[in-house]
Amino acid sequence: MSVCAGLVGLPNVGKSTLFNALTKSNVPAANYPFCTIDPHTACTLVPDDRTEKLKSIYNSGKIIGATVQFVDIAGLVKGAASGEGLGNQFLSHIRDVDLIIHVLRCFEDPLITYSRDEVDPLIDYDIIVTELMLKDLESIEKRKAKIAQLIKAAKQKPAELKELEIELQLLENCNKALNNSDYDLARKLILESKVQTIPLLCTKKALIVANVSEDEIQGDNYKDNKHYKKLVEKFGSERVIPVCAKIEAELAQLNPDEAQEFASMMNLQQRGLEIIISKTYKELGLITFFTCGPKEIHAWPIKAGINVRKAAGEIHSDLERGFICAEVFNCKDIFETKSEVKLKTIGKIRTEGQDYIVQDGDILNIKFNV
Repeated sequence: MSVCAGLVGLPNVGKSTLFNALTKSNVPAANYPFCTIDPHTACTLVPDDRTEKLKSIYNSGKIIGATVQFVDIAGLVKGAASGEGLGNQFLSHIRDVDLIIHVLRCFEDPLITYSRDEVDPLIDYDIIVTELMLKDLESIEKRKAKIAQLIKAAKQKPAELKELEIELQLLENCNKALNNSDYDLARKLILESKVQTIPLLCTKKALIVANVSEDEIQGDNYKDNKHYKKLVEKFGSERVIPVCAKIEAELAQLNPDEAQEFASMMNLQQRGLEIIISKTYKELGLITFFTCGPKEIHAWPIKAGINVRKAAGEIHSDLERGFICAEVFNCKDIFETKSEVKLKTIGKIRTEGQDYIVQDGDILNIKFNV
């Protein structure tokens, strides 16, 4: 399964520093524009305390956790849609991600280069979104020209003609919304439409990361940060994640015990990285199922709504191809009984066919024949 989240923002807002912390990578993070040119991709573990509980119950040798993929994308500048800076590369790379994570600078530091004289994350955000809208407008115009040709060729095909006319009207409405700078309306029109059209950047989900200073992340001091408050007012507290990328990068270099001690010294109420990862996982529409045994506990990420046969294919293609049935129970049940034998006794383990929709926390034992 290939789904990923892209870190985007203006140059020198902390994207690469945050990416290094998230993925324990070592990509360049220097104090000059366009330090990142080609996108860097890496996976990171999704925090899930259920795996340790399952490891204890099954006395397993190891844990293989679920992962989520992040991409560090080159910094964008005003005029990107017209090719300024690395605009064309930026916009092609962002088209490939499933979730946009806007990294916005909310700290003051004269030693770190900034694109303007005064820090303002809302202006930064508007610059990015404006470039996305301009690129979408360009894509819409190209598609409208193509539809005009297709309509001429479909004169004798009423069903095809009607669908093309509906798509054309949809694009006209999106074009109007984007020209009015109504990014949210354009996204709503596309997502609620019954007719498919070209993929547009405005349809992508997004999270907001407020990159605050070292002092402000301690003890929730960021709540008094005027830039953070502006972001919460615009996007809501659920979508805005306060982080100090510099501290998170330092913590990522330590072993778990040292990191915990350092976080306590810094009076961090919760690791920003854990919030980013868990919210990214949720926004990507992912859930986790498990396979369990004495050898390992394996957490498998899948899209919510997938049936058990397709889920089996995430383990191995042979399991999907030769699927017979699956024994299913949820980890919540085994946490109570501590034993599969007891679950069978009370009828909590059931046999499901290929159309069963896997639920978050399900433990699967796939029966197959190839």
